[in-house]
Amino acid sequence: MGLIFADLHIHSKYSRATSNRMDIKGISEGAKIKGLDLIGTGDMAHPLWFKELKENLVESSYEGIYEHDNILYILSNEISLMYTQNKRGRKVHNVILAPSFEVAEQVNDWLKTRGRVDYDGRPIFGFTCPELVENLINISKDIMIIPAHIWTPFFGCLGSKSGFDSVEECFQDQTKHIHALETGLSSNPSMNWRLSNLDKFTLVSFSDSHSPWPWRLGRECCVFDIENLSYRNIMDAIKSKDKGKFPFTLEFFPEEGKYHYDGHRNCNFSCSPKEAERLKDMCPVCKKPLTIGVLHRVEELADRPEGFRPEGAIPYKSLIPLSEIISSVLGIDQLYSKKIWDVYNKLIKAFGSEFRILLKTPESELKTVNERVADAIIRVRDGKVKIVPGYDGVYGSPVFNGGDRVNMSKSVKRQKSLVDFG
Repeated sequence: MGLIFADLHIHSKYSRATSNRMDIKGISEGAKIKGLDLIGTGDMAHPLWFKELKENLVESSYEGIYEHDNILYILSNEISLMYTQNKRGRKVHNVILAPSFEVAEQVNDWLKTRGRVDYDGRPIFGFTCPELVENLINISKDIMIIPAHIWTPFFGCLGSKSGFDSVEECFQDQTKHIHALETGLSSNPSMNWRLSNLDKFTLVSFSDSHSPWPWRLGRECCVFDIENLSYRNIMDAIKSKDKGKFPFTLEFFPEEGKYHYDGHRNCNFSCSPKEAERLKDMCPVCKKPLTIGVLHRVEELADRPEGFRPEGAIPYKSLIPLSEIISSVLGIDQLYSKKIWDVYNKLIKAFGSEFRILLKTPESELKTVNERVADAIIRVRDGKVKIVPGYDGVYGSPVFNGGDRVNMSKSVKRQKSLVDFG
């Protein structure tokens, strides 16, 4: 069936701070516009969402994969674990993928023995990461557990605020069942390649989307090329790092992520790791400790120089969502502005999907719709983009010739549904 664009970490309308359009209909519609083929359902443990999934998804011709309106789905959930280890509070998010409704129901039944699952699509529990993995693998060896956005300061297994210094420290004897790590929006594979102890894991990228809008859904994803598509074959492609079946990931430019640089959002201050070191990691405005970003945290743990590429690493391509490109070119900070949508919809009508526009459509054809936007798209493809780095919960901002810096965080803040942790 050709390349399969897969975003396996999203949330439903039942998760906190998530758009009410994140129902099956809205997700499927958003996936088509974006160019996604395969989506994680998210939130399968929530009883109301689980009921809707069973009512709306049908078995596809691909084993372990379900379907709605020609969009394929894999059952998934993000689980938040908050506990104490070695006298330090830990907050770690993990994505779980399940091969069937039967297995998902067993997972949900076990989670109900450990706490509530009906108050949030991403439920919070007080047990440890090793306990999660051991119990899920006992339910089914086909379940995949992926540590989510591993570098995020507050919720990643390697995060600066509540994480660990290695995956092994986090998952202990259950590390043997961890095959993949989600890089998160504020890091890309090349940053992760600097840590030799991550070589054994496959790096994957997903959106963690809380809305179906094209600047959120699929902003990061994995691309597969699997002739005999099935849940198990996708999991095997991830585990094996087979570049024939898993040719590349699509990534945010990490500078756009909300935790790339160090800083303080309330003080409107950000800086590079070197500048933070000079400041002794203290904010010069309020004199309190800075929120240490992903770039700084990678520097702390890296044992390789910048530019190192391990043998067998899955390649990646960096993209900026089309809406953000148009926004920056037009100098408009509201991503849902009518002027932006007008240009966006003309491009979609002409070329079919956002991924086709960003990755494949020739420059000459793009220019028939909008020359300035076409120039910016080609700059993104060539990696010739200036981005003001994000920090402490503030998204970074791309800047193109002829456009002004666009405050993406301001734009998103006005949409109460859009809150993410990547």
